[in-house]
Amino acid sequence: MAQIIEGSHSGVGLRIGIVVSRFNEWITKAMLDGALNELRRLGVSDADIQVVWVPGAYEIPLAAQTLCESKKIHALVAIGCIVRGETSHYEQLAQSLSNGILKVALEQKMPIGFGVLTVENMAQAIDRAGGKHGNKGRDAAKSAVEMVQVAVALKNNKEIDFKDLTKPSLRAP
Repeated sequence: MAQIIEGSHSGVGLRIGIVVSRFNEWITKAMLDGALNELRRLGVSDADIQVVWVPGAYEIPLAAQTLCESKKIHALVAIGCIVRGETSHYEQLAQSLSNGILKVALEQKMPIGFGVLTVENMAQAIDRAGGKHGNKGRDAAKSAVEMVQVAVALKNNKEIDFKDLTKPSLRAP
């Protein structure tokens, strides 16, 4: 039987940081509410949730990195909303933000739930901030909690000593 590693959705005892963009605040506030409700549902205490507001999506990676470096959280949720405009600014911002968040997650070895919308218009944003496509803030919070569990399971997974592969009992028949 294959070994399966997966995380639970229990947030009991976890400390979670949330970085949320103030730009398009009526959308990001709805996503933040979804994230907070999900974290509470998963057992994360309000006292263990830290919310940091930043001016816009571009500022999310720096705040995320600073929070991660504080070593006071187990995971982070990034919340923002980028709506396509008439210029290429949308593509540049979306790509820079995604790269920045990924870089923080990998360098800090910190699970980050990605709750940043990149949408064509406000109708799409509304649909993803509690409308017909759910609440992506909620989904990002759930993902962050699960990834803490996955990271712990992976760290506790037995290390393979490749020198052992030379032993007759471990060679293929």
